[in-house]
Amino acid sequence: MKNILLLSAFLTVLNISVSAQIEEEIRQRAPQTTAPVSADAVREGNWIVGASIGNIGFNFKSDFFTLNVNPRAGYFLSDNAAIGTEVQLGLDIYDGGETFRYGLTPFVRYYFPEGAAPTHRWFGELLAGIGGSSEEDSEGDSVFSGVVGLRAGYAHFVAQNVALEGILGYTRTSADISVGSGESGLNLAVGLQVYLPSRTR
Repeated sequence: MKNILLLSAFLTVLNISVSAQIEEEIRQRAPQTTAPVSADAVREGNWIVGASIGNIGFNFKSDFFTLNVNPRAGYFLSDNAAIGTEVQLGLDIYDGGETFRYGLTPFVRYYFPEGAAPTHRWFGELLAGIGGSSEEDSEGDSVFSGVVGLRAGYAHFVAQNVALEGILGYTRTSADISVGSGESGLNLAVGLQVYLPSRTR
């Protein structure tokens, strides 16, 4: 009887020890979901390169959905402040046709030190540039117009130099300057940005 109790106690201790070791190995192998590098990423001299990988928007006047991809590159002039350029590429599909949109919009972005944490930063962004559109099966040429926008976003650093971003913005553009019509709307985007350190570091 004594041997059975000793054997049971030994197996229980062994089981607890093995379970704890397995749990620790699982924790160590888990994918990285955050990195405490936000202060280093937004320093003077660094570069930002990335894109909005998905943008779903609703136009208030036209009632259609839109899909955009916006690659971008920027440079930090000072800590927390970057300037750069974004290429706007989009496709609108609606009842009766399609429209391809394109544009080039310089931007200014500021990362707020208030509310910052080692793993994330809030930011605001202003953009202004030119854009155009081309309607499928139309007789007219593509038309250029002005684009202005204001955005707010959240950057969550998932690795040393990589952040996932959520962006909410308002954009105003003239759809066709020959007739003076305009489009305005809110949009929501998810982006991936890579923060490249300057060569001097």
